Amino acid sequence: MADTDVHLNPGDFRFAGGDVRLHTLLGSCVAITLWHPGRRIGGMCHYLLPGRHPGVAPRLDGRYADDAVGLFHREVDRHGTTPQDYVVKVFGGADQFPRIPGPLTGVAAQNARVGLDLLRRHGFTVSACELGGRGSRRLIFELATGDVWLRSLDPYEDRATT
Repeated sequence: MADTDVHLNPGDFRFAGGDVRLHTLLGSCVAITLWHPGRRIGGMCHYLLPGRHPGVAPRLDGRYADDAVGLFHREVDRHGTTPQDYVVKVFGGADQFPRIPGPLTGVAAQNARVGLDLLRRHGFTVSACELGGRGSRRLIFELATGDVWLRSLDPYEDRATT
């Protein structure tokens, strides 16, 4: 068991080392985990939207994919490492309203697509991802080992379709 368990809410970002375990619950949001196997440091973000509206203050905000990747890049630089040094995993982007047509259903797919594109453009290589689908996911990330545990909480999973 980790000495420190930290729950990330939507919009949160955490970068740490040592015996820290990060938890989050995802729906249409996306979580990115970064882990440096040699230094045993890393972090996780939980973003809600692909990007913010132009003209908003320039302070990095973990609620947005572009800013969350920017926060990771800042930590990578601060630790004297490079994006290629990290094991990167991406999760979430599930459709939370599979039976309701409309603009809300597109946010999850946009979150997933934009996150992967931003990581690639910033020099990160994704080693694993589970994106899309429907329902929620519970995610646990162990910084001491780099292990990620994922559990689907899809309420539709056990239902028969007609």
